[in-house]
Amino acid sequence: MRLPNSAHTSRPWRIHEIAGDFRIDDVWALPTPGGPDDLAWLVRQFANGDPEAASPVSSPVASFLFAVRWKLGKLLGWDKDDSGVGARVPTLHDRLPADLRDGPRGPDTASTPFTSVYQTHDEWVAEMGNRTVHALMHIGWVPDGAGGYRGQMAVLVKPNGLLGVAYMAAIKPFRYLLVYPALLRTIGREWQAGAAERSAA
Repeated sequence: MRLPNSAHTSRPWRIHEIAGDFRIDDVWALPTPGGPDDLAWLVRQFANGDPEAASPVSSPVASFLFAVRWKLGKLLGWDKDDSGVGARVPTLHDRLPADLRDGPRGPDTASTPFTSVYQTHDEWVAEMGNRTVHALMHIGWVPDGAGGYRGQMAVLVKPNGLLGVAYMAAIKPFRYLLVYPALLRTIGREWQAGAAERSAA
């Protein structure tokens, strides 16, 4: 379920003090019911995706869109090494205060170009960059209003000039109609599949 931006901005996340020049693109409630200490399980789920998959979601339409995007990126040079984090844009890790910089970084993801920046008890941030955008994926762990907890995902972006603004506008309908619904279903299925492992821990 998509949430208002205030669901992210109203929380006392550390990301607010680090990424003030990024804008919030989306905030989503994740179908991952759990207890107060379960963020680490969700981060592990994100990190352990299939590294050979062309898409982080198991939807034919969404997978096709991701395949088209990677092909366009290759043809137009959007995803070259010199256009990413640490080249075109500095890593967000360089901005971290000492306690976050010296704390757990968290795992990188296997099936997406995101690399981890920092992880706390209730917050995990990963970043990616290319010729069009510098993007952050923020996963928080929040009370669900019914005595439990769940994940919450926010996507923060800094488009790269007119190309980045045009690119983000062009893909927005596809993300809302096809990619995010499929992604949320995949996250929910994988979370339910891991329920026995979490219960045994």
